[in-house]
Amino acid sequence: MVNDRYGRDVLSGDWRAPKGGRATPVEAERGVVVEDVETGWVGAVVRVEKAGGIHVVHLEDRRGRTKGFPLGPGFLLDGRPVVLTAPTAAAKAKVAAAKQAAGRTASGSIAVHDAPARVARGARIFVEGKHDAELVEKVWGHDLRVEGVVVEMLDGVDDLAAAIRDFAPGPGRRMGVLVDHLVPGTKEHRIVTEAAGLRPWAPHVRILGHPYVDVWQSVRPERLGIAQWPEIPRGTSWKHGIAAHLGWPHDTQADMAMAWKRILGSVRTYADLEPSLLASVEELIDFVTEPGA
Repeated sequence: MVNDRYGRDVLSGDWRAPKGGRATPVEAERGVVVEDVETGWVGAVVRVEKAGGIHVVHLEDRRGRTKGFPLGPGFLLDGRPVVLTAPTAAAKAKVAAAKQAAGRTASGSIAVHDAPARVARGARIFVEGKHDAELVEKVWGHDLRVEGVVVEMLDGVDDLAAAIRDFAPGPGRRMGVLVDHLVPGTKEHRIVTEAAGLRPWAPHVRILGHPYVDVWQSVRPERLGIAQWPEIPRGTSWKHGIAAHLGWPHDTQADMAMAWKRILGSVRTYADLEPSLLASVEELIDFVTEPGA
């Protein structure tokens, strides 16, 4: 080996490059988190606008405070220097798509903003219990309010025929019913078959359902971090069995209420529900809101 008394050539390579590396251009897309070198302000890009002849990028910190900075050099991204540039057409299209998505309801329909309150229709949608009503409200609540449709609870379907007689559906007063565990050969199926043929109300009643033991099961299991809903042995309360399987407290009514709250909280949009429930609810809404109904 040759002993280099003087070391490497200090002028070799890009000796003018700053220690942290040269700044690279980065589009100021919404959500990009950067740090302003001069002030130390750290925040996510919320918008870019032109003010006083220059482009200004607005950064929102974790406390929700917003501050504007001149677009350009002087920022760090993951510790590396960057030059923020105005979003390109592709980035703007991405933002526009996000805004359009935000303009849709949880059911996937276009949101109607600032609509005046609508008087409730004579038509109604009935569900078996509180959990069914809360799930329908979370996903279709906006749509139902715009259409003026009220959802009522039956407290079970054992006396569905009496509920139909009491409501007395007719022209302008249709009755939609959502039933759990509507499978041929079940008690629910026999009750529905009898109730659906009641005269003279039958033409103004539509009874639909889903095949699940409980509306809990209509939530896609992936939302709870499991591949599929477990089989609960006969003789064990289905809801208690589910909570136990998930490792949740299940000894008291308060425990079960919290279990449902966690399941309902996992639902963001219609995409988190099983198709059989979606189809039934959508058809019932169409039935009770059909022009001339």
